Amino acid sequence: MTLADASLDDKYRLEHCRVFLTGVQALTRLPMLQHLRDRAAGLNTAGFVSGYRGSPIGGLDTALHEAQAFLTAHDVRFKPGVNEDLAATAIWGTQQLHLLPGQPRRDGIFSMWYGKGPGVDRCGDVFKHANYAGTSVHGGVLVVAGDDHAARSSAVAHQSEHVFSACAMPVLAPAGVQDILDFG
Repeated sequence: MTLADASLDDKYRLEHCRVFLTGVQALTRLPMLQHLRDRAAGLNTAGFVSGYRGSPIGGLDTALHEAQAFLTAHDVRFKPGVNEDLAATAIWGTQQLHLLPGQPRRDGIFSMWYGKGPGVDRCGDVFKHANYAGTSVHGGVLVVAGDDHAARSSAVAHQSEHVFSACAMPVLAPAGVQDILDFG
């Protein structure tokens, strides 16, 4: 009996096999999968991920840093924000290719913002305006919020659904890791 070669990098490297992931690793893999889907559709897209470090999804930026080589290979740029607002504004900017003079180098940019609940509060203005402005034809934005209902890692308990509703943003609640990958 021979054992298959396996590596911890398989979670980001393998494209057509079963991989084992945590939720944070699935979020890290999501932009890579989007790039593959776009490439298969004949699109020349790139990805951008930004957000603000902190619990309860504080491990996401660590996972993104660790996967930097894989992200780069899939034309995904990860740039942590100085704060939630600047990260959200940078994400909004990725959806404005049509406003640039000349022919853009990409067909679109898909993006992901991440932060914890109080950061969602801070970004309400950006989220609302960006959502009403819309995304580029071959772009799109996923906003990932880590709520802290029991205030274990935040100053106050937090829930983001009402803020997203006020910004007319749909709310997706994954039941498991596969749901995260299916959202993409």
